[in-house]
Amino acid sequence: MSRPKENERVNFFCFNLAILDRKSLFIALTLITLIFFLLYGYLLELVFRLPGFEEFSWFFTLIQFSLYSVFALGESVLRNDMHRKIPFKNYLLLGFLTVATMGLSNASVPFLNYPTQVMFKCCKLIPVLIGGIVIQNKRFNKYDVSASIAMSMGLIFFTLADVKVRPNFNFYGVLLISGALCADAAIGNVQEKQMKGHNASNIEVVLYSYSIGFVYILIGQIFFGNIIGALKFWFQVKKLKFIFDQI
Repeated sequence: MSRPKENERVNFFCFNLAILDRKSLFIALTLITLIFFLLYGYLLELVFRLPGFEEFSWFFTLIQFSLYSVFALGESVLRNDMHRKIPFKNYLLLGFLTVATMGLSNASVPFLNYPTQVMFKCCKLIPVLIGGIVIQNKRFNKYDVSASIAMSMGLIFFTLADVKVRPNFNFYGVLLISGALCADAAIGNVQEKQMKGHNASNIEVVLYSYSIGFVYILIGQIFFGNIIGALKFWFQVKKLKFIFDQI
């Protein structure tokens, strides 16, 4: 079984997973991604179950972006990777798409139950393929297209039973999650094109995308949001204590 190149590193926190062969590395990274995805989804829905929290979904996204930016900056400093390779104007677009993807998805949580959200997100593969054709001029064979459609349909039918038990199809929520899916389909292809074209690292893209996105959301919250009310709610409810008690 082949291994990553001798000088190649696959970093996960402080561990170099390049010591594994490629099959084991694929399995390990897939399981890690799945575990963190499930934890993220569980905690996200738990937070939005707090009475009155749906009003502050964009403030919650602002906190997320601030933390992602700080973590990315810290990793960039540790890796000594502070040189920007992608033009700043391109990051303005990436930042906007990142805000649309996470912000609209978070804003839809109070209006759609979790199975309904999963059902919509299962359709992401199809717009991603379309985005790849439009943005990167990719060509997909019939097997790629058939696999994406089959996977989407299978996941949709898998969640239909729970949707029937707890239906929650709010039209406004459907619009929000649909917008998030469109932005999500675009951002993956735009990121890939920029990273390959400028040989940029993942951490650079995360740092600048979320930092610029943070500024976008902050401006929106200052003029259209309720930061003071969100902060009062934040400290009164003791959100973190609520989450740890539930776990």
